Amino acid sequence: MRRLYAILVGAGLVYMLFAFLGTISPYGNVNLSDRVSAHFLAKDVNSVDASKWVSGDKQIPSKMKVFGKKGFEDGSANVVTSIVVNYRSFDTLGEVTVLFASAVGVGLILGGTRRMRYGRKPNFILRVSTGILLPLIILFGVYIFVHGHLTPGGGFPGGTVIAAAVLLLYLSNEEFSLNMVVSKSLEGSMGSLYVIFGLIGLAVGGAFLFNFLPNGVVGSLFSAGVVPLVYMTIGLKVGSELSGVVAEIHEEREG
Repeated sequence: MRRLYAILVGAGLVYMLFAFLGTISPYGNVNLSDRVSAHFLAKDVNSVDASKWVSGDKQIPSKMKVFGKKGFEDGSANVVTSIVVNYRSFDTLGEVTVLFASAVGVGLILGGTRRMRYGRKPNFILRVSTGILLPLIILFGVYIFVHGHLTPGGGFPGGTVIAAAVLLLYLSNEEFSLNMVVSKSLEGSMGSLYVIFGLIGLAVGGAFLFNFLPNGVVGSLFSAGVVPLVYMTIGLKVGSELSGVVAEIHEEREG
């Protein structure tokens, strides 16, 4: 009977999902000129006729970013980055603060408790594969937040990948222990640096995290002004914070 109820509930949720999508945004029948994304791409809050540049007419608005060109107000090739770091930069600071509060909460709750280790040696294959994959995982995490202004990614996913590498170290080696002094120092310094970038933008352009550096050529690594610096800062901060959470969970302490 429980399986029957589960099937009925699941079918109902799937029906509601497709009905909602079909009502709000029917596939293949969306007028992009009515979407707010057109204004983000054109960097214009006034009326934007998106049909002129999405229908293949190549009538690109003067403010719209073009790959391989320079001189734009926003040099990020990744549109999501433009929204998160430029339009919602102060919100991003709030998200980092929430993550910091969560890490502090984990430390306060788990600190002073005694936690048992796994009680058995890690698998040989896990230990060997960790030694091979660990540099690649860390490199991939760094790549994600260094190229966040060019491709999908950014500071949060990149930092999470680095923390996953630390978790893998704990799982493959019971003797491993994260240097909490280095982790906390990196976390605090990167958080302070993020605020400093924001205050410099506020002083230069009158807005928090205002882009005060040249944007360069759209699509190149050294482009988008201050955005790559911000993403690297967030990536290191998130990576150190989540690594600290992993360490708090795994470290054995005397109560």
